[in-house]
Amino acid sequence: MIELKGVSKRWKNFRIKNVDLSVKEGEYFVILGPSGAGKTLLLELIAGFHFPDEGRIFIDGRDMTFSPPEERGIGFIYQDYMLFPHLTVEGNIAFGLRAKFRCWRWRRQRCERLNERVREVLQLLGIEHLRWRYPETLSGGERQKVAIARALAIEPKILLLDEPLSALDMPTRDRLRDDLKILNRKKCITMIHVTHDRTEAAMLSDRIAVMMRGEIVQVGTPREIFSKPANAEIAEFVGIENILRGTIVNNRGGIAEIEVSPASPENAATAEEATEAKLHIFAPSKYDSGTAVNLFIRPEDIVLLKSVHGKIECAGELSARNVIRSEIASITPAGSGIFSVRLRNGLVALLTANAFEELGLKEGDEVFAIFKATAVHTVTSVQAREAKTLPQNHPWDRGVL
Repeated sequence: MIELKGVSKRWKNFRIKNVDLSVKEGEYFVILGPSGAGKTLLLELIAGFHFPDEGRIFIDGRDMTFSPPEERGIGFIYQDYMLFPHLTVEGNIAFGLRAKFRCWRWRRQRCERLNERVREVLQLLGIEHLRWRYPETLSGGERQKVAIARALAIEPKILLLDEPLSALDMPTRDRLRDDLKILNRKKCITMIHVTHDRTEAAMLSDRIAVMMRGEIVQVGTPREIFSKPANAEIAEFVGIENILRGTIVNNRGGIAEIEVSPASPENAATAEEATEAKLHIFAPSKYDSGTAVNLFIRPEDIVLLKSVHGKIECAGELSARNVIRSEIASITPAGSGIFSVRLRNGLVALLTANAFEELGLKEGDEVFAIFKATAVHTVTSVQAREAKTLPQNHPWDRGVL
């Protein structure tokens, strides 16, 4: 459906570099990255608002690299709605259609197809009751629905969304997020959605492309991106707090034993953590003994159980390969009934409020951190090297790209 081959574009002091990307027909594709990564600029290249300095853009197999926006069959939705304040909801939705149907004499010469199409999108998004109201009288969620309706009215093959939910309150954002997913499935519209919100990306996407500093650094399903990041920078961005460094001691049948120094710099809470003995963690790995690796473990994949005289206090047998004893260094509420528990060895686990209350945990308690070998993702230290820090006050830190 959409294919980018070696697309590069310089914009002032910023540059998109050699982007290769393929989006399937009917796919909900999310471009995830921090502010200033170049996400909006990439979206505008696809839309035809800018032309690339290098590379080609194909839509439905046709080279559209230098075609104007109106020839690409694309609808574009910005986060700030961009509604015409002097037009009603119906007038805003009909604006693009009047150009498409060449029906400019709105009051004297009504186009039946135009009116029918306006009614269709009003019903589709459940905003028929707003048709005669003006944008200034609408809530943020209602304005965004009108912006989506206007983009859908021209029946685009592709819908591009630039952080459409970022300015909304949480309940409105949740409802509109569900509406977007239903719209994608119901109408089979190919959607490319730009966001920096990890939850939004995970809940909406069929696939995700992670973008940093003008480059696509990883493409995959939500599970691949959030559980198997390609490097430490991506792991940190997608919320993996357990980023450890170690060396493979041996590898038997694809399950490696990895010696890990606890309290890696990314995880250290206090200097006392450095005194802990080295950890031995088991994980699936294709690397040989002696290979330096980085380990990524999502905090929600770690189960905490209390210990009594050095033994695990639990019901039933344990199937997890990794059982590590430590003490609780700190407990922090993480919102929505979740607690973040940091251990002396640097590991971080997430517990629900119910689990936290049942265990009766407090700082200084001895616990066992338990997680499966398959919950650990490993890459070589070369692949997982830390990214260079962006200079302060650089143009791409301003959130305009």
